[in-house]
Amino acid sequence: MKKIVPQSNWHDSWKFSYPFDLLEIYGSLNNHGYAYAYANRRRHTLELIQKIAQPGAKILDLAAAQGNFSLILAELGYEVTWNDLREELIDYVELKRESGNIHYAPGNVFDLGFASEFDVVLIAEVIEHVAHPDEFLKKIAEMIKPNGYIVMTTPNGEYFLNRLPKFSDCPDPSQFESIQFQPNADGHIFLLYLDEIEDFAKQIGLSILDARLITNSITNGHIKSRYLLKFLPRQWVESLESFTEKLPLPLRKKIHTAFVVLIQRRVESV
Repeated sequence: MKKIVPQSNWHDSWKFSYPFDLLEIYGSLNNHGYAYAYANRRRHTLELIQKIAQPGAKILDLAAAQGNFSLILAELGYEVTWNDLREELIDYVELKRESGNIHYAPGNVFDLGFASEFDVVLIAEVIEHVAHPDEFLKKIAEMIKPNGYIVMTTPNGEYFLNRLPKFSDCPDPSQFESIQFQPNADGHIFLLYLDEIEDFAKQIGLSILDARLITNSITNGHIKSRYLLKFLPRQWVESLESFTEKLPLPLRKKIHTAFVVLIQRRVESV
């Protein structure tokens, strides 16, 4: 992936995206918690995709923003389709592309029109921005091939510092339609619980194959650990993360900020 240099004439959305690239792909540690959390998410996401799809498989990266997952997956040999509401980000992604091919399909996920086309759909940090996450997941399921996969990352609603509502406790989620699809944490509507994802999947004929709770409070820079992260060696932080990922499930649900889920659209052969 090419490293780019910001220009004064960039589109506002490019200027908005570049600081995230500094943290996600260019090695800046101005925000240690964000950088560590993103590195964890990237590692688990790529591990799951490489486990279930060979190079050449068709992958849709939904709401892909500045396209860092799209670019990495293209470099790994996958046939990638990038999507985002912000069409002007296409040229920004292309500035960074060094190898591999990426197709571009900007627009609202509910209007894309893909049907049983992809081996894998990646929805990374997206579903928490949607007013109807159950309908959203159903729409994604229609885009994958029979026996294809969804890889999803999202904040963990059971995390002890979460103050956002649980989707299943909301009597009328349509009230949030006017504010959905907003970027970053300010755009979070619900933070889902793992049992809600399991219920969504069951209702639309999907199977959860793997669910990983990741990024503990310290790794993420919460409870004032952001001050410690400036001084702790990376190896110590990664060892702590590895340790907490092995704790009993009830405890993991409380101290981890996010989860990565592998879901399959299983079609029984006749």
